[in-house]
Amino acid sequence: MRRALPYLAAVLATVLLAGTSSWGDDDAVAGDFLDGRQLRLMAPAAPGGGWDQTSREMQTALRDMVGRTEVYNVAGAGGTIGLSQFERYQGDATQLMVMGFVMLGAIESNDSPVTLAETTPIARLTTDYEVIVVPARSSVRGLPDLVERMRRNLGSVSFAGGSAGGAEQILTGLIADAIGEDPAGVNYVAHSGGGEALATLLSGRATAGLSGVSELEGQIKAGTVRPLAVSSTERLPSLPGVPTLKEAGVDVELANWRGVVAPAGIRPADERALEDLMVRMAQSAAWRETLQRRGWGDATLTGPAFDGFLGEEQKTVQDVLVKMGLA
Repeated sequence: MRRALPYLAAVLATVLLAGTSSWGDDDAVAGDFLDGRQLRLMAPAAPGGGWDQTSREMQTALRDMVGRTEVYNVAGAGGTIGLSQFERYQGDATQLMVMGFVMLGAIESNDSPVTLAETTPIARLTTDYEVIVVPARSSVRGLPDLVERMRRNLGSVSFAGGSAGGAEQILTGLIADAIGEDPAGVNYVAHSGGGEALATLLSGRATAGLSGVSELEGQIKAGTVRPLAVSSTERLPSLPGVPTLKEAGVDVELANWRGVVAPAGIRPADERALEDLMVRMAQSAAWRETLQRRGWGDATLTGPAFDGFLGEEQKTVQDVLVKMGLA
């Protein structure tokens, strides 16, 4: 089975870490390391997208723990422009950057000179699964129909999605590979945002569209688009009538997870304090309400388990992008 997430290891690690929310007397306590300074959160994308939403929800959930925080946006190139600017904060534990699966692909496809090796991984926080949709009036009746068209003429089936090398393009490559087609032959139309991709789909310039469930749920409920499948392991509570890719005959799973990193070179005590802060935030009532409202999955993971997870995800992304001729 082709999987984008090692769920069992992640769940076990999360359970173990959930109980480690305090440190010894010699260690920094979450919030104390700020020493009166403000915590700043970079969203390395334009306002309105998933990273921006995550940053602003974090800002709300952290208010009672660290006081006022600042969120700012640095858009462009799948987060790699923000990543390159984030490098300047080396050693500064008051800086955090939201990142995730999309950034892994952007680093590879953009041949970014700055990578996640120049950061300190802190925590994975959420998952947001992908959904494949077609216009409501499309003649494509289900995923098996779309797959049959891909097998008949792969290049004739066009997909509209987010940035090049991002979760949506990677998912199309995984699907092509799973059905025995060449991932390099996928006809993918990249966009800087979900709104532009939706406009391309509805204009008839793409056969199907892909985006995060939370970003397309409104359009699905409004009847503008019709969902074919979701990329989750099981059916989602928000879309109970939509099959998973596996149910529809394509053995692929993918979670568009999001997390946070700090700059490289921060003190070990500050790194532990930031991890502790993220765990406490993830357990807070405010954050639980956010997950429910946004339809995000809880995927809290910190410490060595998160480091290992990042390494596995980077290999998964690199492998599929090489097959697609993008890395």
